[in-house]
Amino acid sequence: MNIYLGNLNYGVKEQDLQTLLEGFGAIDSAQNIVDAVKQSCSVPFERVLFALGIRYVGETVAKKLALALHSIDRIIEATAEDLIRIGDIGVRIAQSVVAYFSDEDNLRFVERLRQYGVQMQITEERLSERTDKLSGATIVISGTFTHHSRDEYKALIEQHGGINTGSVSGKTTYILAGENMGPAKLEKARKLGVRILSEEEFLEMIQ
Repeated sequence: MNIYLGNLNYGVKEQDLQTLLEGFGAIDSAQNIVDAVKQSCSVPFERVLFALGIRYVGETVAKKLALALHSIDRIIEATAEDLIRIGDIGVRIAQSVVAYFSDEDNLRFVERLRQYGVQMQITEERLSERTDKLSGATIVISGTFTHHSRDEYKALIEQHGGINTGSVSGKTTYILAGENMGPAKLEKARKLGVRILSEEEFLEMIQ
């Protein structure tokens, strides 16, 4: 039998679930449910912000907002003009964010998440790891890699102030190229004069 449980408190304990589900027979996975609820409290702030479902705020925009303003409180307090000053945040996105946090129901929901222990700010550890070594650089990743996965390289680019995009254009600063780099990207990069970095060259840049 499958049972759907909604609106669980983040402080729920295994015994609470056993009591709640008494009468349904043996519950073998109560602790798994508890663990899943607790794990949601370790989700990084930018993913929490994305998960709020603010219109026009995708994963990339959520990261930009989180890294620029650091906490939900500063985002709530920000005006549309404040948000537009953040790179790549246009009028439409800024107005949508302001509208979302002008809604009392949304504010109450955010406060409930905060009380349950969901992360509502960038951790000091993450802030201390950030640098501006790639500030202003737009980097395309292509190919397969030895030292890190593609997702890890994306995170490193963002950690050091760069921007990761999926396509080569006149705005591209570098291509981080692994084995079997896409031939179309390689040809376009050469035509545009975009510098191609190996893994080792990239890692040396951020040391």
